Amino acid sequence: MTVLIIDQMHPSIVPLLEAEGFGVDYRPDISRGELLACIGAYDGLVIRSKTPIDREVLVGAKKLRFVARAGAGLDNIDLEFLEQNGIALYHAPEGNRDAVAEHAIGMILMLFNKLGQADFQVRNGIWDREGNRGEELSGKTVGIFGYGNMGKSFAKRLRGFDVNVLAFDKYLSGYGDEWVEEATFEQIQRDADILSIHVPLTSETRNYFTIERLERFRKPFYLVNTARGEVIGFDTLNEALSRKILKGALLDVLENERLQALSTAQKISFQQLTERKNVLFSPHVAGWTNESYLKINQVLVKKISGKWTDLG
Repeated sequence: MTVLIIDQMHPSIVPLLEAEGFGVDYRPDISRGELLACIGAYDGLVIRSKTPIDREVLVGAKKLRFVARAGAGLDNIDLEFLEQNGIALYHAPEGNRDAVAEHAIGMILMLFNKLGQADFQVRNGIWDREGNRGEELSGKTVGIFGYGNMGKSFAKRLRGFDVNVLAFDKYLSGYGDEWVEEATFEQIQRDADILSIHVPLTSETRNYFTIERLERFRKPFYLVNTARGEVIGFDTLNEALSRKILKGALLDVLENERLQALSTAQKISFQQLTERKNVLFSPHVAGWTNESYLKINQVLVKKISGKWTDLG
């Protein structure tokens, strides 16, 4: 079987696949036009997020037996076409779930302890202890929205902080465990001091967090989003922060991450977010560690070869 890789990957991907008997063409610089021209020759396609794997690509993939996504999100792939044509789909959320969980914890601790502000001030000769008095995570109630790989890993990382953890997942049941209490979304709206989002982007989750839904939380809370930016828009975030529905926002992902291509309205709204001291950003790197870069390949190749066993 021959496999085409069209995105930049950790260099281990080629020897890992070759060890399983695959012929590999590693072409991270391939253009979409070149992909359309050659896809019919391959049995497998390994991707990140360079180009949508849509019907235009897939109708020409006459030999294709699988698509493998080196990461978690599947919103860039025509899943319906794959299912209708018996093409297998593999992805590797297990490879970066620990990285996402640690990043989410890090963002919370950084904001609660004003570490960005404190570091900047000390570097500039300001020694302001009272102005940098922090807030403790201990004793808080954390709501987890989505209890898949990322949500569960996040819950595990919270266990040493003496917090109450509630998890809601519409598509699961009986998932309460030693780390979380299974909850309704209404319970989370009633009790949460922090809400961490861990759902994929779908037609259902796009713009899910409207101002009306946020208004139903009983008390001001912190929002953590390491999932997909499109689940909550810039304007909604600004309104919720201005009205103190949100005490703060921790954003690894944005409604539009192409910052040089924001619309005029988005530029204004994003600028407002950047001026808020209770908002913390990172550039979609929660799952982007040195370790996860390798682990994603290892998980993906095991799934492709039928050898995957999740011990996590």
